[in-house]
Amino acid sequence: MRVLELSPRLRSVADLVPGGARLADIGTDHAYLPAWLILHGVIDRAIAADLREGPLERARLTAAKYGLAERMSFRLCNGLTGVEPDEAQVIVIAGMGGETIADILSAAPWTREADKLLLLQPMSAQPELRRWLWEKGYTIQREVLSREGETLYVTFQVGAGEMAPLTPGELWAGRQRAGEDAPLRGLYLKRLLARTGRALEGLRQSARSSDSGRLQEMERVQADLLRLKEEWSAWQQ
Repeated sequence: MRVLELSPRLRSVADLVPGGARLADIGTDHAYLPAWLILHGVIDRAIAADLREGPLERARLTAAKYGLAERMSFRLCNGLTGVEPDEAQVIVIAGMGGETIADILSAAPWTREADKLLLLQPMSAQPELRRWLWEKGYTIQREVLSREGETLYVTFQVGAGEMAPLTPGELWAGRQRAGEDAPLRGLYLKRLLARTGRALEGLRQSARSSDSGRLQEMERVQADLLRLKEEWSAWQQ
């Protein structure tokens, strides 16, 4: 049997799962993540949940292939609606847009309980998700970057509790700390600066009055991203 291997982006999530945790993988698709965690002895069993029957059937096939059918529970449900609060200590939501992740968490306020750990990997709307988490009483404890080909992915490790306000640049890039091991951080900041630069170019050429406020906001974001990049570069010396 072929050994189950995780892609770099999923491995970055797996590395954040504490041993022995009760885990629910929301939007599980093939259930590669929970299967890998069980096979490697990180967790004993898991809940694999998905909105559609097709992906859930793929999850069942993965479990059967690796002899894990009795150690995984399969839930056809929207977000966390099919998971009880006492069934999961760690909730993984990876491969969805940031706004969809916020909707899932909004419908499950028990995810703000002190014993819950959320591992979130938004594919889009990352600034919006950071703001939502900050405003709704969650704390982003850590962010981990991974790379597949030319694509960078970011995983949020999130717990309960108030978070210090995020600056405009931190909403886009996350909070950074001196001494943290983040070899992709410099590239991440460089790409965000390029993205905001393109947005500013378009906004400055726009004749719509409604874009003036957006222009000022984006200028603040870019200025703060530059500050973060300079700070990060200084820490690497």
